[in-house]
Amino acid sequence: MLIKNLIKRFYIGLMSGTSVDAIDAVLVRFEGHHPEVVAAHTHPILDSMRQKIVRLSQQQRVDMDELGALDSQLGDCFSEAVLALLDKANVRADQVEAIASHGQTIRHRPEGTWPFTWQIGDPTLLAERTGIDVIADFRRADVAAGGQGAPLVPAFHQQLYRSNEENRVVVNIGGMANITCLPSDTSVAVSGFDTGPGNVLLNFWIHHHKALDYDKDAGWAKQYAHDEELLQRLLMDDYFHRPPPKSTGREYFHERWLTNCLADFPEIEPGVVQATLAQLTATTISQAIRQVMTDCQRVLVCGGGVHNPLLMRLLSESLPQVSSTANFPDKGHGLDANFIEALAFAWMAKQYRLGKPANLPEVTGARRAVVLGACYPATV
Repeated sequence: MLIKNLIKRFYIGLMSGTSVDAIDAVLVRFEGHHPEVVAAHTHPILDSMRQKIVRLSQQQRVDMDELGALDSQLGDCFSEAVLALLDKANVRADQVEAIASHGQTIRHRPEGTWPFTWQIGDPTLLAERTGIDVIADFRRADVAAGGQGAPLVPAFHQQLYRSNEENRVVVNIGGMANITCLPSDTSVAVSGFDTGPGNVLLNFWIHHHKALDYDKDAGWAKQYAHDEELLQRLLMDDYFHRPPPKSTGREYFHERWLTNCLADFPEIEPGVVQATLAQLTATTISQAIRQVMTDCQRVLVCGGGVHNPLLMRLLSESLPQVSSTANFPDKGHGLDANFIEALAFAWMAKQYRLGKPANLPEVTGARRAVVLGACYPATV
């Protein structure tokens, strides 16, 4: 039966991250501060499109015609994801207040003389195809205010998971990994930053050697022990030693970065490299948490990395009370770890509609709190 009497009470969140594995789409209703997920959908990205995204995000010089066409192609793919979600939920487009579309990051350079961040996936086309207003371009307002434009999800994590009973950290392991530190003392500011690579190097390495998109259940990495000498070489990178605020992406941690690091290890087995990359992700997350919150009492993990049992075990060995957000029903609500980021951007779209800021300057380094996003209205 078609859902009625809920006109304009829904938001849709779309997220396509640095892993470029799929589009996460959620239909959400906000009651108070906590979201209610009405439906969720994971929409595939064609392999040919994924290859273009990865290549263009790493090239110093790009073909502008190819980039422009990819912008439109992604906008169409986002539209397909929204329409599939609405069909799954049996909800009409006119019941949705807005679509929050993060877009696909193609380049993120928040530092330098002319800082910028660039996401593609034409929001105008998305609004036209779906008949729903689109809120997009969330990161540039923070960058314009002197911030990193990332991570943005800590403001949402604060709404969901901050408690005056214990010190918590939320870890998102997508292509990159980021942390949100939530002190129980509300007079202490929330902090957070990108810790470094999450799944991006793991996925690249297994695709390069076994033509697989990812290491399912860490089946390959678990067969090997990590190489401590290689781990220490990887950890030498300046990014891991820079103080926050900081953010990073595929344009930094990519194939060439790993190849350069491996130059001194010509005889190392590929499986050992895979195990060492998993250890790198876990180590940089754990070190970052211990540096920022020495008295952390609970760690909540979301993102694709939550499905990697090796990563979860390594984190559990060095951090307290590690669990998936899905297994932590605080106040009766457990949220699927796969869709936290899509939910976060749906929340940012709601903040935009209310004219309220959605960044945390203490996290991004922005001069002030700002309203994030821009509206691309649907054709009436």
